[in-house]
Amino acid sequence: MNPSHLLGPVLVLGSGLLGASIGLGLRAHGIDVIVSDPSPSAQAVAVDIGAGRAFDVSENLAPELVVVAAPPDVSATVVAAALTTYPGAVVVDIASVKVAIATELAALLGPDSELLQRYVGTHPMAGRERSGPVAARGELFNSMPWVLCASEVSSKHAVKVAHSLAIDLNAVVFRFSPEEHDSAVALVSHLPQVMSSLVASRLAETPAHALSLAGNGLRDVTRIAASDPALWVQILGANAPRLLEIVKGVRTDLDRLINTLSAPTAPGARLDLAQLMAEGNAGQSRIPGKHGGPAQQYTWLTVLVDDKPGQIAKLLTEIGAIGVNVEDLRLDHSAGLQVGMVELSVLPSKRVSLVEDLTDRGWKVIL
Repeated sequence: MNPSHLLGPVLVLGSGLLGASIGLGLRAHGIDVIVSDPSPSAQAVAVDIGAGRAFDVSENLAPELVVVAAPPDVSATVVAAALTTYPGAVVVDIASVKVAIATELAALLGPDSELLQRYVGTHPMAGRERSGPVAARGELFNSMPWVLCASEVSSKHAVKVAHSLAIDLNAVVFRFSPEEHDSAVALVSHLPQVMSSLVASRLAETPAHALSLAGNGLRDVTRIAASDPALWVQILGANAPRLLEIVKGVRTDLDRLINTLSAPTAPGARLDLAQLMAEGNAGQSRIPGKHGGPAQQYTWLTVLVDDKPGQIAKLLTEIGAIGVNVEDLRLDHSAGLQVGMVELSVLPSKRVSLVEDLTDRGWKVIL
């Protein structure tokens, strides 16, 4: 059993994907976790998968930490109740917006309330397309960003306990102010969600034969469009002022593109299109690369594999034996053949030798 920084017990209020995953991760350290949820069935599932023991109202509970894993629109109310009910506990929430919750919490308790000293807003930047406790994983937060958004009145002890939670779950801790956090996630999380949903909405009436041509490009862009609408209504509404300014910038770029496409052969039109794509190249290159370091350019190659068990594992094993590290991997399928296409990202210096070695071993490589 791995040593932990938290002593426990830890009360998790909310047994959805994130709440149950926190419980599983802390239980792996032997920490006493109590799970509470307004839905008895959700709470029962969380207990059944080992995320903690069920909350018992008759127990004289004195938790070290209360984790509020509730939807954003009720997080402030739940935090305020926890601060009042458990006077010895540090209370954190894990909602994806911070300013709106901090503002509502100050209104509920009073901006000068001493209870606020025991509160720290946090946001684990992790998730899955699936939701609910059945999708929970104790390893969900491994190496993922966990943002601490302490207020000016958060005590050093409260910040230390919040930090310990993230460390015990093997997350990478970042410290932002609530305002910095909400501005950052508006760009790196909320805007991609909106753009993905807008693109996917264009597909609703698309004929099936046209969608049969879809490849990884469309899948990559629309993957997160499958997210929970009810949750995103709350997130987008709570962070609307910051997202609005970014969306206005996108609108300016779209107006520019519309004007150019309206006269694609006009003088300067092709240059404008090239500049638009180049600006995208420049922005994409700034996204941190592997292990959070500077972005590095990799090269891609595609290997055809038979659509039967064990083929991908065999391919990766042979690449490992060749001595090449796979930096990234994507899967696609042929529209007309029983074959899969494994797209591999490797260092440019390794590409030629890897193609030669795989070909010698009988793999069909597409360049």
